[in-house]
Amino acid sequence: MRIAKASLIDPERNGLYATCATALSVFVFAYSTRFGQVSILAYYALWLPLILIDYRRVLGRVLSTPWIVAFVGLALLSTFWSAAPGVTARASVQFATHVFCALLAVNLVSIRSLTRGMVVGTALVMVYSLIFGHYSYDALDGTYSFVGAFSSKNQLGLYASLGIYFALASVFILGERGLWRLATLASVPMAGYGLFAAQSATSVLATVAALAITFGFQPLLAFRPRHRKALLALGIVVLAAALPVVFGSGVADSVLGIFGKDTTLTGRTYLWSEGIAAGNLNPVFGAGYYAYWVQGFGEAERLWYEFYIATRSGFHFHNTYIELYVELGLVGVALMAFLILRTVLGHLGRLVSDNRNRASHLLFGLMAMFLIRSFVEIDVMTPYTVGAFLMFYAAGLLAKPLPARAPPGAAARPETDVRHSAPPAGQAIPG
Repeated sequence: MRIAKASLIDPERNGLYATCATALSVFVFAYSTRFGQVSILAYYALWLPLILIDYRRVLGRVLSTPWIVAFVGLALLSTFWSAAPGVTARASVQFATHVFCALLAVNLVSIRSLTRGMVVGTALVMVYSLIFGHYSYDALDGTYSFVGAFSSKNQLGLYASLGIYFALASVFILGERGLWRLATLASVPMAGYGLFAAQSATSVLATVAALAITFGFQPLLAFRPRHRKALLALGIVVLAAALPVVFGSGVADSVLGIFGKDTTLTGRTYLWSEGIAAGNLNPVFGAGYYAYWVQGFGEAERLWYEFYIATRSGFHFHNTYIELYVELGLVGVALMAFLILRTVLGHLGRLVSDNRNRASHLLFGLMAMFLIRSFVEIDVMTPYTVGAFLMFYAAGLLAKPLPARAPPGAAARPETDVRHSAPPAGQAIPG
């Protein structure tokens, strides 16, 4: 059987390929540090060769959208002022090519294929971690935690969170049916167990919040767009008024206590203060992308020692904006904050205007999850991570024009095929 090459780049016809490519990419993101360069080359092989089929269609216009690529450009340029130019050059090129693949996926992968691929990919990640996983000492918590096949319980928690979110969204937002519905729902208990075993407060709270935002928004979709906007504005005002009360009443401390945390987030506030102090040394453009956590650099070595990081790698400030302040300064913080907020609010705006936009419904909740996690993790700013891939996919989708829709109540007028239609009585057939 021969497969037309063009069908590989048509989101309406390449469902099987797009699902498999997404699933395999997720597995590479999770375990590239275990499988090494071969897995990264396999990731590139899934996406880059498709440019050769029809480069105009595959590249599209997403790559020329300034607000999407600005942060990548800054990371690349930081090589010229970096405290470790070699490290920055390598990491920034890796990040740029990773983002490039994610933006290709915008033109190649439909939201349904992306969701199916994420469900399959996270299920594979969970299976591998449950089979080959282990417990590890958490320097921030001072406890031993199940980390799966990762080096951090928060990474295991992230993939478990994504597995739960995409599985539920595929059924209740995209309306999966048949075998896909059964297989998707069957993956939820495994992802739930992974989330429970990791005992990651970050992942649990972000997952609950994302699901509450996503499915709590559904009742608003029954109203007309004008009423949705008014109710949404009212909800934001009520939430803004309630937050100070919640944090001032001790509820937040009680919730943190369930996970063994305190108001210092078990050492994170000290780490944040150290990061802010480091960022103040180069407040505008930072020390350079990836140029702080470098072996041999005094401050990095000190923090690795204080937090018992024997490998002297894989550590960060547990806050996207502080990490960016250190590496790319206030300019980097501003560009990333704008990218995240623009993506969240962009999909929210599309959803408020059109309740049939299932892609924006799903991606709005997903980006809300990453926004929440950004205050305690760095999911979206490093190469070969699932967070960066999903965020730039979601941002890129906003750069694509929405397909034209027929007016409400208008029925499509079927075209007449003269080859199969009979002529009116008494009229000869032409020709």
